[in-house]
Amino acid sequence: MNITTEMASRSLNHVGEILCGDQVQIVHRKDSDILVLADGMGSGVRANMLSTLTSQIFGKMLLEGASLEECVETVIDTLPADPRTGASYSTFTVLQIFHDGRGILYEYENPGCIFIRDNSLVPIPENIRIISGKQINTFRFTARVGDTFLIMSDGTIHAGLGDLMSFGWPWEDIADFALRGHKDGQSPLREAMRICETCNDLYYGRPGDDTTVACVHVTNRTQLHLMTGPARDKADDVRMVQAFMSGDRNVKRIVSGGTSASIVSRVLNRPMRVSMEYDDSGLPPEGFIEGIDLVTEGVLTLARVIQILKEYAQPENVDEGFFKRLDEPNPAAKVARMIIEDCTEIHLYVGTAVNAAYQNPDLPLELGLRMNLTNQLSEALEAVGKKVEYDYF
Repeated sequence: MNITTEMASRSLNHVGEILCGDQVQIVHRKDSDILVLADGMGSGVRANMLSTLTSQIFGKMLLEGASLEECVETVIDTLPADPRTGASYSTFTVLQIFHDGRGILYEYENPGCIFIRDNSLVPIPENIRIISGKQINTFRFTARVGDTFLIMSDGTIHAGLGDLMSFGWPWEDIADFALRGHKDGQSPLREAMRICETCNDLYYGRPGDDTTVACVHVTNRTQLHLMTGPARDKADDVRMVQAFMSGDRNVKRIVSGGTSASIVSRVLNRPMRVSMEYDDSGLPPEGFIEGIDLVTEGVLTLARVIQILKEYAQPENVDEGFFKRLDEPNPAAKVARMIIEDCTEIHLYVGTAVNAAYQNPDLPLELGLRMNLTNQLSEALEAVGKKVEYDYF
């Protein structure tokens, strides 16, 4: 088994506070992926400092190879307790999923993790261990491709408390809501945002508690190949297309650029046709080549894709309107949606021939040299958590 994960989170700040009292830390190790959600007591600066300290202890120790149990012991021993109530100054949930399928969940006084498998809720059994005097629920499991985990701070179950819902939003109702909205293939941010935005509605847009939802998807490593630009030496056309077409049938493939599409069509001896349907995006229509998932115009489309990815990389600014735009039928939205929701790794096949059309100094900066655009694309891909590889021709 060689699985990986996709992770994302969305937070709401307590009304009137600039800083959030919840912190999410994501750690990628050679053997596993780890998500930590820490919830500091109270709100504002103090809660932010406590949750940041908690998440950073986990993050640093895990990167240095410490076990989860060692991290839990260190965090509990490091953080003080409230002298009046004895409550810890920060609660936490930690999920670690190894690439061989092993999984470990540690829960300390946060709402229970919602575990969805095969479109059903999987109950997480109570298995309390005493670590440094604290009761920690521990769950060991074998992950499967398609598993989804939703981890929350207690701002979720407090949503609507005393207003729309006298007793807040019960965990069972949140779990049912998550299950009804769950769809295979949608991004983890889309799932986390859906719950978080509903909490915001229950708070009438004035959250009475810091609220965070983190989502983890278990998935196979899936590649997307993107070819753009002609090779510097025309003799390399065949080699470039052969590399672009390499891999198994599960690889998604995008050709970006009219010249690139013509090269692929010629080398593969497959005709290309252009859609006669135009949308209101202002972008040229997509094309079609047998065996290629998406064929688009080059520079204008990639520039728009970069804008979409940069927006997605700032989850605090992503709302339902963003996902409506992502679902639009225009070529840039289709490319961005494939990147965000259909792959974990991207291989760029970049031609380095200079096209004189892009040397016009009157063109906007984002329409400058293709290499500059490719560098921007690479940075945007890494910002949204995709592994990127390159081949230049």
